[in-house]
Amino acid sequence: MAPTYRDGDLLLVIRGLSPRVGRAAVVRLPPDAAGRPRPLSVKRVTRRSADEPRRWWVDSDNAAEGVSSAHVGTLTSDDVVAVVVARVRRG
Repeated sequence: MAPTYRDGDLLLVIRGLSPRVGRAAVVRLPPDAAGRPRPLSVKRVTRRSADEPRRWWVDSDNAAEGVSSAHVGTLTSDDVVAVVVARVRRG
């Protein structure tokens, strides 16, 4: 999520909060093409699905890197594990 977050930053997250457009969130992305699970990721919630209100479009703050909904489709509300509410810069 560079340039917003850098390696070493501490993120305060809250589980159970509803995703909101514009907020960063910890998300569970679907498995890769080989079926391997991906690690939890921090992504920007950019919009709600037009067809299904409990699905979300997520993007990386760095368009040159990372996996986004353009690659894996929308995520369910259950795939949004937590919402980022604060950051502490380290290093």
